Amino acid sequence: MTRIAAGLEGAFARQGFAVPSVEDLRDAAGVSLRTLYKYAPSRDRMVRIALEHRHRRYLDHVFTDLPASHEAALTALIERIGLWMERETSHGCLFHAAVAANPDDKQLVALLERHKSDMAERAAEATGLARRKTELMLVIEGLTQSWPLYREQATASARTLVMALWRLEQDTGSAERQDASPPPHM
Repeated sequence: MTRIAAGLEGAFARQGFAVPSVEDLRDAAGVSLRTLYKYAPSRDRMVRIALEHRHRRYLDHVFTDLPASHEAALTALIERIGLWMERETSHGCLFHAAVAANPDDKQLVALLERHKSDMAERAAEATGLARRKTELMLVIEGLTQSWPLYREQATASARTLVMALWRLEQDTGSAERQDASPPPHM
């Protein structure tokens, strides 16, 4: 099943969701048409299988063995996302593209939402920016959506923005700790 999922993911990533024929998808999966339909009885199911596979690969690529330091993890996270964009996609987020191709598919929309939610939760936890999860995801989404236009410059800009976010969180956290400390004894 992994080979089929990987082949389908590759075909959709290269050709989009409208172009590949069932024969193209069969060839990409490296199986007979009968076997392909056994595991993915419809084109919609093929898309979801491909995206589930991509979801797991993306999270593994971004989060496996991140540095323990929140600050170092933040930098590594942005670098890994930039590397993913360079190696794996040239058209932006495949999940957004899938929903754009079929916006009425509620299962596809739910898959997009789960992918982004999982990414946000894991990124916030790995970087210690739980209180800034929305801002962090805006930077990450900005990187993935602007990559096709700005490439490495998008990664560099995202790195600058997350480090500013990191400093803001450190300053805010420091101020909150000072406000919570008891007044000095006189």
